Amino acid sequence: MSEITYREIEARGALNRVRGMPFEWSLNPYLGCAHACSYCFARAYHARYRERDVGEAFDRNIEVRTNFVDRLRNELRRRPQGSVAIGTATDPYQPIEGTYRLTRGCLEALVDFPMPTGIVTKGPLVVRDIDVLQRLDAKTDLTVYFSVPCVDEEVVRKTDPGTAPPRQRLRALRMLRDAGIDAAVLCMPVLPGITDSEESLDRAAKAASEAGATAFRHRPLKIDVEIRDYYMQFLAAEFPMLVPRYEALYGNDIHPGKEYERELEQRVTRVRTRYEFRERPARERKPENEQLQLAL
Repeated sequence: MSEITYREIEARGALNRVRGMPFEWSLNPYLGCAHACSYCFARAYHARYRERDVGEAFDRNIEVRTNFVDRLRNELRRRPQGSVAIGTATDPYQPIEGTYRLTRGCLEALVDFPMPTGIVTKGPLVVRDIDVLQRLDAKTDLTVYFSVPCVDEEVVRKTDPGTAPPRQRLRALRMLRDAGIDAAVLCMPVLPGITDSEESLDRAAKAASEAGATAFRHRPLKIDVEIRDYYMQFLAAEFPMLVPRYEALYGNDIHPGKEYERELEQRVTRVRTRYEFRERPARERKPENEQLQLAL
């Protein structure tokens, strides 16, 4: 695998309007992701909207949007309505965040102009920002979602080669929970034949529960047209026996068959009932103008 290169660019905007999702806005201070997850859906967007290669152009050439925080603050002053998700197309806590601190800057801006916020990450670096996460959490709804598709480190080395081991992610989750922050596990995507056995799902759910996760959610792998060849090449290299199964399961569709999805849902339901996941109860917060008066 080639070395990672970083290029500083200027963003034209920060908040990206989203439709058809459980949030209205997304934030991605970096373009491309060094985590190099073989199944990443964001590779498809890289090809579809930026006409870039879905392979190394995505995970070995990272663009750093150096003016991102300033752009965000300007946009937040207009008081956009709705909730925001950070990390929908590239991990906000990939290693370069340790240098540029753009994600932390975004969180500090959201403390000043609060919006309900969700963060999706595989990066333990998130614990660096516990202080600002607590300040944001005091003002609005906040959940940090850790992506942990499985806890088998041998599998992870093949599927997510640039990420921290899953147990490190779960230790970070534990630290956030100990700090009073809502943190959940996304067991997604579930990879057919790789991470979809009841044993694999059970181990992930057990580890998530022991770490204090407030929820455990799953979703089967979607193979967008743009990444189909890339993902099938990955399978042929790492799990060659599974290639025929994927061809039969997905055919010309981007989703596995409905029967597979039903069986997976039943499997996850059985697993989830064995462990405890307690959603953090909603808390009453003072209206923002009252918080401001108390601060003065």
